[in-house]
Amino acid sequence: MGFGLGTYSDKLDASEAAAHELAAVERSGPADEVPDWSALPLRGLIGDPFDLRRRAVMPAIETLTLRRQRETGRATFLLHWRDPTKVATAAGIYGLIPAGEFQPSSVASWDTKNDFDLWRNMVREYSEELLGEPERDGSQGVPIQYDEWPFYGSLEKARSQSKVNAYCLGIGLDTLTLTATLLTAVVIDDDVFDDIFGNTVQINAEGALVTAIESTSVSEGVPFTEETVKRMLTSEPMASPGACILARSWQFRDHILSR
Repeated sequence: MGFGLGTYSDKLDASEAAAHELAAVERSGPADEVPDWSALPLRGLIGDPFDLRRRAVMPAIETLTLRRQRETGRATFLLHWRDPTKVATAAGIYGLIPAGEFQPSSVASWDTKNDFDLWRNMVREYSEELLGEPERDGSQGVPIQYDEWPFYGSLEKARSQSKVNAYCLGIGLDTLTLTATLLTAVVIDDDVFDDIFGNTVQINAEGALVTAIESTSVSEGVPFTEETVKRMLTSEPMASPGACILARSWQFRDHILSR
């Protein structure tokens, strides 16, 4: 794949417009009728959604965060409700956390390369969405010194000890908006998780973390069980990238939880 510079509006101008166009046609026509291409001029201009020469694609990164109990092998995961008053996309539904876009942490050109790293981007999202730290969105002139950042260093040390394991499950395209998402999962041992994320916020800039009734802390999340996964995939409003990650992670749970 090749990457270049872009803006968030490059993504919204095509993806959100195409989604609203289809929704409007669906609302006005019979529920069981497939819309005619003549009613979808914007979608027609986009053409083949897999031909990335025809449109700007800003890949999001969404992560299933699993807190693994080393002694029992059981796990819980973090679930996020996206507040419609705070977000521009996927509002009023559940998603996994963290989730975000590739973006440099400062306005310096050097950071375009320094920050263009899947793991570094995920770590920044963890600090912002779970710990409530300010978003490093490129609006400031101070670059991140990753080697000197204690939070990053703690996660890197745990990765070297196999107490944190990260997986990339693939890349998906949403069938409605045609947006692309890098589908990832991170498994964190409970002692490391509690040490690093013990002060997880319940409300963040995009919504609220969801916990099970029996949880004593918001960082405990919800049980990673067949019952919970099935309910999220069949009965709850959930964004498609998160649903895909959850389904795939459950399918390969023996592998990702055994390391």
